[in-house]
Amino acid sequence: MATVYLVSTPIGNLGDLSPRARETLAQVPRILAEDTRRTRPLLTHLGLSAALVSLHAHNEAERVEEILGWLADGEDVALVSDAGTPLVSDPGERLVEEVLAAGHQVVPVPGPSAILAALVASGLPAGRFTFLGFLPRKGAQRRELLDRLASAPETTVVFESPERLVSLLEELLAVSGSSRRGSVARELTKLHEEIVRGTLEELLDHFRSRPVRGEVTLVLEAAPDEGGSSHVDRAAAAALADALLEEGLSPSRAAREVARRLRVPRNRAYEVVQSRARGGGSGDRRPS
Repeated sequence: MATVYLVSTPIGNLGDLSPRARETLAQVPRILAEDTRRTRPLLTHLGLSAALVSLHAHNEAERVEEILGWLADGEDVALVSDAGTPLVSDPGERLVEEVLAAGHQVVPVPGPSAILAALVASGLPAGRFTFLGFLPRKGAQRRELLDRLASAPETTVVFESPERLVSLLEELLAVSGSSRRGSVARELTKLHEEIVRGTLEELLDHFRSRPVRGEVTLVLEAAPDEGGSSHVDRAAAAALADALLEEGLSPSRAAREVARRLRVPRNRAYEVVQSRARGGGSGDRRPS
């Protein structure tokens, strides 16, 4: 059976391409790329002349059958991302699934990753982390992921466009509190690489005052341990929950407001609001 190689390519510095990755790209007759215009300069730099074939979100479904035909004829292919590791916030999942179902091999050729580079340089715990990719631009899904970031028990990594970084930091500050730490890595391994570390408030102040350019990776520390919450915090949260519910806010909206105003973790705020909502009118509720 033939093989699809998943080849990681540099995220900026061409010196980060491994010898094995170069050797793999040199031996395959075809290379699948999300944007052939981005990959061509890399092949030119390496002195390679393999045929470049586009594989992106809009043509992956129909391209898969063609690729399966090449593999059935015994031809290996390589899949590359525009930068970094294939399939990570990039096309290729459907291809890999169908290639494996057809009995062919899928072989990773590891290398550069903006996720790992930003994580290990952030100064935050890297032993356990979650990657959420790009957040939706708006709507319920975005709010759900912001809630997840606010209450995450481990370090979390996300991608963001430079145009929306300040807005994301503003939203995170509102749901997570000003003292939550994070790191913004911009243009990793490139000439103008920048890694800014600090609280969400400090990060927001930094990027509000200057234009943001290049690819951005945000790393956010885990939510604070809830074990140290005081009786006063719980009582204040319960009182505010009562007031918001009486104003007619839904439990989910009330929980967001409790978390934002009192700087408590979102999951704790939700628990408090739910307990108050089940208790009926505020007159028969007591602070928990």
